[in-house]
Amino acid sequence: MKHTGYLLGIDIGSSSVKATVLDAETQKVVAYAVSPEDEMEIISDEHGWAEQNPDVWWKNVMQTMLIIKNKFSIDLKDICAIGISYQMHGLVMVDNKLEPLTNAIIWCDSRAVHTGEKAFLELGQEKCFTHLLNSPANFTASKLAWIKENKPEIYKKIYKIMLPGDYIVAKMTSEPTTTILGLSEAILWDYKNKALADFLIDYFGFNHEIIPRIVPNFGICGFVSQNAAKELGLSYKTPVCYRAGDQPNNALALNVLNPQEIAATAGTSAVVYGVTDLPLYDSSLRLNTFAHVNYEIKNPSYGILLCINGAGILNRWLKQNVCTIDGCFLNYEQMNEEALLVPATSNGLMVFPYGNGAERTLDNINLSAFIYGLNFSLHSRKHLLRASQEGICFALKIGIDIMKNNGFIINVIRACNANLFKSKLFKSIFSSICGAPLEIYNTDGSAGAARGAGLGLKIYSTPAEAFSKLKLEEIIEPDKSLMQIYLDWFTKWKLILETVIINKENGLLIKQI
Repeated sequence: MKHTGYLLGIDIGSSSVKATVLDAETQKVVAYAVSPEDEMEIISDEHGWAEQNPDVWWKNVMQTMLIIKNKFSIDLKDICAIGISYQMHGLVMVDNKLEPLTNAIIWCDSRAVHTGEKAFLELGQEKCFTHLLNSPANFTASKLAWIKENKPEIYKKIYKIMLPGDYIVAKMTSEPTTTILGLSEAILWDYKNKALADFLIDYFGFNHEIIPRIVPNFGICGFVSQNAAKELGLSYKTPVCYRAGDQPNNALALNVLNPQEIAATAGTSAVVYGVTDLPLYDSSLRLNTFAHVNYEIKNPSYGILLCINGAGILNRWLKQNVCTIDGCFLNYEQMNEEALLVPATSNGLMVFPYGNGAERTLDNINLSAFIYGLNFSLHSRKHLLRASQEGICFALKIGIDIMKNNGFIINVIRACNANLFKSKLFKSIFSSICGAPLEIYNTDGSAGAARGAGLGLKIYSTPAEAFSKLKLEEIIEPDKSLMQIYLDWFTKWKLILETVIINKENGLLIKQI
């Protein structure tokens, strides 16, 4: 079957906006853009807070379209379908003109931890697990409850609440909508009743009218408005046909749709995401279960997600604060090259990447990042760079062990050739510490969203057709010479971590280790 036209995928991250244009027939990338060139600001006015201005996302969407228009010889008006990927768990509150009432509270903001914990205890663990598969925890619903309690003047003005991707779709179509997938990540979907989680909405005292109309993950949910067409350079009434949070979408980008398949990312946060057909939950709340992109009420599919908040953001912190030569920043490739100059275990230096909010795999503790074993006579910047990549992989290892203990059999892990997975060192450490092959594909979230748009418009009749030309770039096998070294070092690293956690809980200082 011949497919004509272009597919546009847009990925709204917390660092940048990425856009990919695919030729629907060849599935080749014909245009790609990132904006901004640096990274978007995360506003943190108080400890544990993380906000972004939703209109900054939109401005960067417009900028990516301008880059594509000016740099590539394609006509944006030939785009026939649009897909959106976005940072999960955020809260955007808008008035009846669809204008944001305040900054968005984004995924790594931890102000609502106690709000969610209180709801979990008062509603009951059994109720939450059987209906929500999660605690309300620090997700979107709890963030909204925090707003209702602490900023009632904003809450009273809310017309609709949205996830970040919902907001971008609303900007494109002038209509607020959401999806079951989005509601699930907001902890507003009742899996048992297969409907809105009315009991949670009523518990928090939310107005039901603030929830947008529900549309499918795949399928036309709206058309580009005249105003958006003018701002973006697209054709009026171009259909928006797909949306998903970044982790389910990353799994889609890697064609991870079936039970026991695993996808990994290492952007601002690092995530391992496994697919199952069972409504599983982790009673210790270290893993989270959401609807997967192919979830259907009559044929449900679930994504089990473990997240390490401090991953790429640690790399960015190192770049901005440590990695300069003659006043100029090293780029990430140069940082990776420096890290390769140091042997495994970084001559005894350990980095613990827990500096980006409450960590689910550590029972929602807001630990803060720290460095252990620093020797001023022995260690340099390159040791810090390698120890940081080791620390991120070790933090992921904790989560992967939790997944295994919950019944997941991990035979292979797939990842996009993006962010930390561009690092030869990181890939080797990750595969070796996990003890599983790592498959790297030539795709990313925005390309996955473009393929999702093709499925949503039924340009592709099946996922097999949509991913028929997805290229496997390399397979990284565990390095047998490093596996035992890293397992032994991980054991020591984890012991330090557990000691620090105990000391923190007892009000002691880290220096007392």
